[in-house]
Amino acid sequence: MSFASALILLVSAAPPPAAVAVRFDRDGAVETRVSEGLADPARGRVATADDPVRVASVSKLVVALGVMRLVEAGKLDLDRDVSEYLGWRLRHPAWPDRPVTLAALLGHRSGLTDNIDYALPLDADLETELSKPAAWDNARPPGGDFAYANLNLPVVAAAIEGATGERFDQAMSHLVFQPLGLDACFNWPTCSDGAVARAVVLRGADGTVQRDDLGGKRPDCPVVPATDGSCDLARYRLARHGAGFSPQGGLRISANGLARIGVLLLRNGEGFLKPESLARLRTMTAVHPASGEGAGGFFCEYGIAMHSTGGPALADPACRDDLFGDGRLRFGHSGDAYGLRSGLWFDLEAGDGIAYFTTQVPEGQKGERSAYSSAEEALIDRALRRPTGARPLASPAAGH
Repeated sequence: MSFASALILLVSAAPPPAAVAVRFDRDGAVETRVSEGLADPARGRVATADDPVRVASVSKLVVALGVMRLVEAGKLDLDRDVSEYLGWRLRHPAWPDRPVTLAALLGHRSGLTDNIDYALPLDADLETELSKPAAWDNARPPGGDFAYANLNLPVVAAAIEGATGERFDQAMSHLVFQPLGLDACFNWPTCSDGAVARAVVLRGADGTVQRDDLGGKRPDCPVVPATDGSCDLARYRLARHGAGFSPQGGLRISANGLARIGVLLLRNGEGFLKPESLARLRTMTAVHPASGEGAGGFFCEYGIAMHSTGGPALADPACRDDLFGDGRLRFGHSGDAYGLRSGLWFDLEAGDGIAYFTTQVPEGQKGERSAYSSAEEALIDRALRRPTGARPLASPAAGH
């Protein structure tokens, strides 16, 4: 190969993926097990366990923690008609007499679908969008069968806004991130300048940039612009939008930040939430792994913005959600978007867990032992056998 050809190949080749995995335990120890690749290939910045990354649907679990804080404060109720918090009437058009609850929304049993775009422009109105028949599955009443739909989370975010009088991202900062001492945010406005400077750039399998190529600068518009292209956040209406700050997947948080949440979950709330609140999130309902959203055996059980991997569900031969390959029951949530795969998983019996992300995973990639990607299986295997350092994790200054 000529020097020129080698240079062209070097320039055109995709950068190596960024991958981070940390192990945590109930005692508060956090170990960086894997940390490799570049968080920002264009600038040569290596990935670390302190770099914030868009963790995709792991965001849903963190939103649920904020919801449960409001439930404990008496401002929300998982089982009441969510319309009471929205200030407008939400109904499934085929089931107008059945109220839609926060439990149904967080558990993907509301009847909503992703057949309309849930990334709404700044001037959109959520009530108007949810009046579209395509937003609903006529075969699934509220409280009925599970079918995963990102559109549930903008409704949850709007309910948080109705209950608090705050914009969703700001409410989550006050409810979760500040009490836990986390430099985390939804769509960047409430993160520190330091977090913005350490953003992990998400790239697809071919190396092309998908999200967060910030170069140390906050995005000009942290939401989907209005239909006229403008980005005046004063146009955002509380409890009438909900989607602006990506509650379904827009959380930016580091692997160490996720580990802090994992320790809290292992410690059964530790003053931040009551044990019975977390038990409600962990109450699993079976998802038939041979049909619907469970096809391929990925979701075998789902609770309130939390699902399981391994455990008793594996008794069904169609269930293939054993990411860790050891059959043990773990709770948490997975993430998959823009070439990234992520997860926060904790084992209550063993008292430990793993938080991880890896980038540039090909769309639809499947592993050898599970319905998760082979990239995740390989990362988990390496994380469980190769510690590279440890540090204690201080207890969060929580309280109500």
